[in-house]
Amino acid sequence: MFTYILRRLILIIPTLLGIMTINFFVIQIVPGGPVEQMIAQLSGDAVEATARFAGSGTGETMGENRNKQAFDASSNLNSKYRGARGLPPNLITEIEKMYGMDKPIHIRFLKMIGDYATFNFGNSFFQDRSVMDIVIDKMPVSISLGLWTTLLVYTISIPLGIAKAVGDGGRFDVISSSIITIGYAIPSFLFALLLIIVFAGGRYFTWFPIRGLVSENWDQFGLLHKISDYLWHMTLPIVAMVISGFATLTYLTKNSFIDQIGMQYVITAKAKGLTEKRVLYGHVFRNAMLIVIAGFPSAFISILFTGSLFIEVLFSLDGLGLLGYEAAINRDYPIMFASLYFFSLLGLIMGIIGDITYALVDPRIDFETREV
Repeated sequence: MFTYILRRLILIIPTLLGIMTINFFVIQIVPGGPVEQMIAQLSGDAVEATARFAGSGTGETMGENRNKQAFDASSNLNSKYRGARGLPPNLITEIEKMYGMDKPIHIRFLKMIGDYATFNFGNSFFQDRSVMDIVIDKMPVSISLGLWTTLLVYTISIPLGIAKAVGDGGRFDVISSSIITIGYAIPSFLFALLLIIVFAGGRYFTWFPIRGLVSENWDQFGLLHKISDYLWHMTLPIVAMVISGFATLTYLTKNSFIDQIGMQYVITAKAKGLTEKRVLYGHVFRNAMLIVIAGFPSAFISILFTGSLFIEVLFSLDGLGLLGYEAAINRDYPIMFASLYFFSLLGLIMGIIGDITYALVDPRIDFETREV
């Protein structure tokens, strides 16, 4: 097992390199980069900017000539930037230098790979802060949402799926399926709005807050008060994410157990006189759970990033999902690539953890003889 894990850890390096390479060159050809974003902000002041760079001159004619020369040079030199017409070339050059776009694409790529190898993600283009500091600030929100949601989803779904499989077609199975289907049909953001309206001062009750991870004076609380305040703030966002998240896993667990219950080895175990519980948890469980465990890494990453975006917006939770979305909109490349790097690395590590869990659930699985 140790050799297999070591091989998987080594494989992370080329996998990350491939992901970052593909996305880097794709992003470069997408219009609306940081230079264009800044030009768009300055385009309304293009005439004033041209005049400042052209100089006042010693007379009206000289000023007009310099202004015309700067305008012509700008039109020719900066035609590659949409909206740059009329801006002085000196200004465009300064903007390119500010964002590091004055260097050839291969130089920028090699610098990025070298920096990321040492976890140096640079500074945000638009927040004037270290990307690492920004990510660390946002991480508690995303970790809280992702970890609690995943834990609750698996805690609810697995026992519920087993119970539905054992009583397949019975009253409990039918009633629970109806409730699960209704919950699955309601989008998490719509259910979140319903929770806000009912329980967070929207119309009826004001039982829960709708802003922040903790209260503003959280540092002044005692330990138990801090824990209760944190859980108080997390209740509605997590409920909103869980309600539509456990349906798929519940049905996956149920169907997996039903498939295993019909196997010959289960019939043989029952014929030997083993109890229903012993057969279910001693034989069926480890085989049926393999397919459930297989989806854990992707489910966790999905909840951590894409699943939490709307929830972060609705409950004013400043997490990684919202950060990545805003970075994509603003073309904040350092944050975009840092987010991609972080989630890709986390996904690969979660894949290894999933394999380790495989071996713990079913010791018969031998990864040492498996080709990576």
